[in-house]
Amino acid sequence: MESLQSESLPETAQKEKGRSGVIKFLVDILETVLWAVALFVLINLVSARVRVDGDSMKPTLFNGELAIVSKLAYRLGEPARGDIIVFHFPIDPTQEFIKRVIGLPGDAVSIHDGAIYVNGLQLQEPYLDIKPDYWGDWTVAEDALFVLGDNRNNSLDSHNWGTVPMEYVIGKALFVYWPFSNLGIIQHSEPQLVTP
Repeated sequence: MESLQSESLPETAQKEKGRSGVIKFLVDILETVLWAVALFVLINLVSARVRVDGDSMKPTLFNGELAIVSKLAYRLGEPARGDIIVFHFPIDPTQEFIKRVIGLPGDAVSIHDGAIYVNGLQLQEPYLDIKPDYWGDWTVAEDALFVLGDNRNNSLDSHNWGTVPMEYVIGKALFVYWPFSNLGIIQHSEPQLVTP
């Protein structure tokens, strides 16, 4: 009858095998952490998250909603009339605002009799519930944007403090991700310019 004999590894070999397992585990953890950090940095380079504070963008956006903003939108393209953008407030750059682009660089914007005119043409905005009850005339600088909240009479925007320098623009709002009941893509309806 044959007997099976087991050979035990020398004690030093067992310790080395145990150390290599621990080292492999630590390397795996370090690799996972590095990938997570790289992914976090990449996501923050191309996007931002913003909380809508107040009612200035009703009926398009509502107080408390959280939205994703593309930081690449205007590095790869130009703003368009109707875009909803996030920017640093020109009077206090520590604050971030979200508004709709009405006037592009070089535009002449005029608001009177409840209507908005851009370069002499009337702006038709089907996404609005209310017309502005203020008036004024503005010329947009070549490196700036004229922005208004969709809740025209309850919004601190370009009609109060002027235009937004392009360097203050963070990006274009893409979609609402919170609350889940409002989850969806933000509509950037381009308003129509018509002869008055």
